[in-house]
Amino acid sequence: MSTQADHGHELAPRPEHTPDALRAALALVAPARLPEMQRTKDEAFAKAVEWQSLSPVQSWVLTWARDIEIARRPDLSSRHARATRDLEHEDAAVAREALRELSTVLDEAMKAVRA
Repeated sequence: MSTQADHGHELAPRPEHTPDALRAALALVAPARLPEMQRTKDEAFAKAVEWQSLSPVQSWVLTWARDIEIARRPDLSSRHARATRDLEHEDAAVAREALRELSTVLDEAMKAVRA
């Protein structure tokens, strides 16, 4: 696992982009999501065989790297939780801002894991 410490406190180092490293990191930051990770991994590998392409596996790795990035960084995690909560707000302006913020958080996390 590598460390990238320019975002304040991090719950775990940023993992390498391998299934084992991602699983270990998720076990630290969001263990309740381990069954979801395994299910989506099985689906990605089945699609990879069916399509004769590694793209489903590559997408799986990036998706989980992004989600772990959010979970391991309290700054992103709190913004993600707040935006997700406000998506269903009765005030349309609040819901639109929540959607914008959620997109921003997802983009920021993806940029971090691709760096």
